Amino acid sequence: MLRCNMTTSLSIQLGLEDLLADLHHARRHQELGRLALLAYCEVRSWARQAGETEISEHSTQIFTQDPCVNKDDFLAKVDLLIAALEHQQAGYPVSAANQAFNSDEHRPRSMVT
Repeated sequence: MLRCNMTTSLSIQLGLEDLLADLHHARRHQELGRLALLAYCEVRSWARQAGETEISEHSTQIFTQDPCVNKDDFLAKVDLLIAALEHQQAGYPVSAANQAFNSDEHRPRSMVT
């Protein structure tokens, strides 16, 4: 049971890392269609799996309650959504992938101090 929960938790954490990377890339290149897809579909899917109803509702509200009238308004709302996801990510421990990458045993001897 514990192993199943740890695997699910790690899967959710890694999913969030991937989602944030996709959002940052699309935001940096101002790919509005990709941002809309990620913000509406992918964020809601991740949030539901993670049990984060507030983030899911926030994502839905961007598109349904008060639709954006211009590009800047849309980007500002996406920035708030990204900030909420980053805040959520801060609550997770360092991922296993990052731990393995940052450990001294995986670095060449010349880099270990």
